[in-house]
Amino acid sequence: MESIDDVVLNFSPTSLQILNAVLAIVMFSIAIDLTPGDFKRLLKAPKSLLVGLFSQFIVLPVVTFVMLLIAQPRPSIALGLIVVAACPGGNISNFITHRAGGNSALSVSMTAIATVGAIILTPVNIALWGNLYEPTREILRSTSIDPLQVAITVGLMLVLPLVLGITLNVMRPDLTSKINRPLQWLSMAIFTAFIALALGANWDFFLQFVGAVFALVFIHNALALLSGYLTASIFRLSAFDRRAVTIETGIQNSGLGLVLIFAFFQGLGGMAVVAAAWGIWHAISGIALASVMSRTEAAR
Repeated sequence: MESIDDVVLNFSPTSLQILNAVLAIVMFSIAIDLTPGDFKRLLKAPKSLLVGLFSQFIVLPVVTFVMLLIAQPRPSIALGLIVVAACPGGNISNFITHRAGGNSALSVSMTAIATVGAIILTPVNIALWGNLYEPTREILRSTSIDPLQVAITVGLMLVLPLVLGITLNVMRPDLTSKINRPLQWLSMAIFTAFIALALGANWDFFLQFVGAVFALVFIHNALALLSGYLTASIFRLSAFDRRAVTIETGIQNSGLGLVLIFAFFQGLGGMAVVAAAWGIWHAISGIALASVMSRTEAAR
């Protein structure tokens, strides 16, 4: 049987461009629900926001590194987990936080600010932890990943739509109030369909290797959610804010992870299967957790 470290998935340059466009639309659909006032309010009381960003960009990568030292997975699987941990919060985190009865405004602002911060923090975390873990260091050396190029990719795909969406909401709130919900559902449907088609084109590979990664993805996601909860608890956030931080840490932008994997690592099998499995599982675990949390009202 072919090693997962040697498999390269079928993904054309055209498919990558389509995925970039789909993610940009998803980010735009979130941004048209934001105004500069959302950020100003958080700047007046920034503790919860800073704790959430700390949990996402510092705590989760550290926890991931410790998990790799213990589990010792195949190098491509390990680097896939590092890439997912280095990404900002996922676009469905806002929906799930709302379902959980958490602070939706905090969740949306965390997603937005983490997306901007990801221009620097995502490539830095990939380079730092990927080089510290010896088995993945060889992959990084062989691909010669350019942090600046990663930053440009993240900026064009996520930050530009974010700025355009907020600008449109400020200039035409009447229009954005009509299109924000339909556009969010449409963009998520397109994204889901695209991932399904990409999986279909590589179904044999996915079935062959998903068993090798699913247990690790399950544990990694559980650790991410637990890390968010414990970090928020240590800093004594309210239950209302704690739910947002928990979900924001446990729901990662695996779509961005896939883009980076196909753009800079040529769709390396273990990495791509990890990101795809994360994309499926974190939605299931997040919605399940939200249904449990929503049974009791969160204290503010």
